[in-house]
Amino acid sequence: MNEWEWQLLEDKTAVEWLAVGDAEVRVGDRVRLRPRQGGDVLDIALARQIAIIESLEQDYEGKVHVCVVLEHDPGRDLGMLRQPGHRFFFDAEEIEALPPEEAHLKPQTQPARILVAGIGNIFLGDDGFGVEVVRRLSAGGVPAGVRVVDFGIRGFDLAYALQDGYETTILVDAYPHGEKPGAISLIEPDPSSLDESRQTFVDTHAMNPLNVLRMAASMNGKLKNLLLVGCEPATLGGEEGQMGLSEPVEAAVDAAVTMIRGAVERILQEKP
Repeated sequence: MNEWEWQLLEDKTAVEWLAVGDAEVRVGDRVRLRPRQGGDVLDIALARQIAIIESLEQDYEGKVHVCVVLEHDPGRDLGMLRQPGHRFFFDAEEIEALPPEEAHLKPQTQPARILVAGIGNIFLGDDGFGVEVVRRLSAGGVPAGVRVVDFGIRGFDLAYALQDGYETTILVDAYPHGEKPGAISLIEPDPSSLDESRQTFVDTHAMNPLNVLRMAASMNGKLKNLLLVGCEPATLGGEEGQMGLSEPVEAAVDAAVTMIRGAVERILQEKP
């Protein structure tokens, strides 16, 4: 029996709101995730992310659980067909209510012209550069018409997102190319030259951006303007992996955020 069938059969008391600290949260509200310490690797990846409450579920013992989807998850609109990896459950003490002016923000109605895609594996040292950059970029807010997503190592999700007709896609990733660790580069790959012989992107984690672009092109997706904001890594974690960025790469994150904001501003000032 799948989740949808189970919910149809289950007789549960509807929960309209939940007290979180001094605030009340409801379905549709935006919250910040604060998983309890000592959780698993998924808790580490979800910590501090902004999510939207999809439902408030009460179990048979009367405890209320908060079901959320990540705000920038490309799969959040799949409804009942959503795969399990796109829905997460938290206790009330594991979420933080946002200020009222932020909690009820409506999804932007203006189609996004720009996709900023963070790429990388947070368990491989500086390979988590792109993930940290988009996290800080999102925390500071972005203009209408810009979509910022942490894709991590989810190559298929990125390939499908590239079918949405963005005018510009900005990939943010670790980019080893012989520079000093922490060096930031802005590169303009040519979408028409995605041949197998040219390995211009980092191939150190489960999602190779070049292969994702090839996949997107093979799905009849029209890749328009591409930019890569890359950072020279100091370490990619070795065989045992490593959590956290090295000092020079950590110091480069804010510079990358500034570079992306400048590029976004220039693009948005151009005529659609």
